[in-house]
Amino acid sequence: MFLPYYRYVDYMAIGVRFRDFVPDENAGDKGFEQLFKLFMQLITITSGDVGESLQWLNELDKQYGLTDNDYGMGNFIDDLKKKGYIDENEQERGELKITPKTEQKIRKSALEEIFGKLKRGNTGNHRTPHTGQGDEQSTDLREFRFGDSLEQIQMSESIRNAQLNHGMDGDSFMLTEGDLEVRENEHKSQTSTVLMIDISHSMILYGEDRITPAKKVAMALAELVKQKYPKDTLDVIVFGNDAWQIEVKDLPYLQVGPYHTNTVAGLELAMDLLRKRKTPNKQIFMITDGKPTCLKEGNGYYKNSFGLDRKVVNKTLNLAAAARRIKIPITTFMITSDPYLQKFVEEFTEVNQGKAYYSGLKGLGHLVFEDYKKNRRKSL
Repeated sequence: MFLPYYRYVDYMAIGVRFRDFVPDENAGDKGFEQLFKLFMQLITITSGDVGESLQWLNELDKQYGLTDNDYGMGNFIDDLKKKGYIDENEQERGELKITPKTEQKIRKSALEEIFGKLKRGNTGNHRTPHTGQGDEQSTDLREFRFGDSLEQIQMSESIRNAQLNHGMDGDSFMLTEGDLEVRENEHKSQTSTVLMIDISHSMILYGEDRITPAKKVAMALAELVKQKYPKDTLDVIVFGNDAWQIEVKDLPYLQVGPYHTNTVAGLELAMDLLRKRKTPNKQIFMITDGKPTCLKEGNGYYKNSFGLDRKVVNKTLNLAAAARRIKIPITTFMITSDPYLQKFVEEFTEVNQGKAYYSGLKGLGHLVFEDYKKNRRKSL
């Protein structure tokens, strides 16, 4: 016989408390959730333009019948306002804007889309091969050493050793230092990363949208660092004719411009940011689809989009070597398969002693994620 209501269980230190289950008022809100997932994708593609996103959503509704008489597009817009995802900007004649809540939701959606559901674990820091007086427990056991903390001592294993070594005589029990076992600790390193995103015009040339996947990867990486590696730092910079730093919250609004590719300016800014960081591990991730074509000279620009300009290339390679000297590896994610550019990337990577990936847009997120996780080097 089924009960007329479910029960919810609170597990507490003092026992178990039962109370009537109260369903979530948003549970089963399939109409909103279906439209909201599409809205999240569109708001990224349109660089945060709510009006354009809703226009596209209306077109999709006409084509695929996403709404019905019970839940229409007007209901969805009202729910977006009620739930705090969009707001009307009265100073801009009632123009709809996304809220900080939506910005965070976009980052979380990108993280789930690209990296999948992350397993629960310790607050993320990158393990190193070094053990001893570290700050995260491993699965390895060893004998007690001077300087080990009391929290490391494993009582069950230590008592077992005492019984084996000294036996039990009535009520007597002996536990010596030689019986103690401790759980090994692993050191955790901190990593400072600068993510460089190419926003030159070529990122949307030839009918291929390359900037949206790059934005999603950046947002996913930012959310990953926040959730799993809170002691790490992540700075995001963009480069076209010039280079400048942006906030993580600005990523959904990022757009390409009528720019050339000033890789030198991007690398100079990235290295300046990392010099200020006190973390032992530093790295640069560069997402680009083309060759360097621009330099800043005084108040003007030196530009050459035809071929690999020796002047631009040499200065870029000099910076790659400078980064190597201060132990900053550069990982280049070249989101094009053009063999003409691979030779330059190979030379750039060799000079820096870094890494290079030639990736399609689909696999970009996984490559960034895996390379970030593998950075566990630390000099102690």
